[in-house]
Amino acid sequence: MVHGLAAHLAPEELTVIVNTGDDFEHLGLAICPDLDTVCYTLAGLANFETGWGRANETWNVIANVEKLGGAGWFRLGDQDIATHLERTRRLKAGQTLSQITRDFCQAWGIGPTVLPMSDSPVRTIVQTDAGELAFQEYFVHQRCEPRVKSFRFDGVASAEPAVGVVEALHQADALVICPSNPWVSIDPILNVVKTLPAKPIVAISPIIGGQAVKGPAAKMYAELGIEPSALAVAKHYQNFLAGYVLDSVDAELEKSVNQLGLKTLTTNTLMNHLTDRARLAADVLHFVRSL
Repeated sequence: MVHGLAAHLAPEELTVIVNTGDDFEHLGLAICPDLDTVCYTLAGLANFETGWGRANETWNVIANVEKLGGAGWFRLGDQDIATHLERTRRLKAGQTLSQITRDFCQAWGIGPTVLPMSDSPVRTIVQTDAGELAFQEYFVHQRCEPRVKSFRFDGVASAEPAVGVVEALHQADALVICPSNPWVSIDPILNVVKTLPAKPIVAISPIIGGQAVKGPAAKMYAELGIEPSALAVAKHYQNFLAGYVLDSVDAELEKSVNQLGLKTLTTNTLMNHLTDRARLAADVLHFVRSL
């Protein structure tokens, strides 16, 4: 979605606030999966087949780590490791995550502003039938198999928005909540920001026909006793939304979403190709302007 928006907006018109609740330390390195995915995508470095990591990657380091008995369950490519090495060095030198992200974006030629939600650590903990699990342990190592009971965001009570986040929210003409997992990708940001400005806010459903396009969102909804649907996501956000975008497959839910007091756009939200990203972004921007 961000990639699509960047195709239509001038760099100074787009600011991306990214979840850091997925961040963790692995092999002694500070890993920021969501930040890196956004940055690699905007820089044209992303691996579009996997949806994570870098294109044309090699795996020599992690292969040798595994050979020596180290943990290889979180796959770090050789180019990707350079990002984590330099980030870790700078964090230990006292730089903030937002400073580091700004410098990385400049080095990669990224025009839009990319901000971590906070410079303070916030860690998503998934409470499951197998006990409490750090997010990457649940998501990657255990492949989302444990049954979800609830979520907790350690450190969120004392975390402040990163420099530039509040200013970006208040200066924006509108806010777009991208089609990502409401529980573990969007809620951490909302918990850090706490109060959203009074301006048009639009969300795009990450669930199409009762299924998540990617990741465990639908599974999480079902395990929490909520029928997974585009309507369930609309209800999750309804207190602050002005508009909601759902896929044409879910057109029959549009009336129910309208009854929540939300204006709706029904369109093709599935982004299989690069052209789909720009097309959906154009639809969303037109919808935002109508609000």
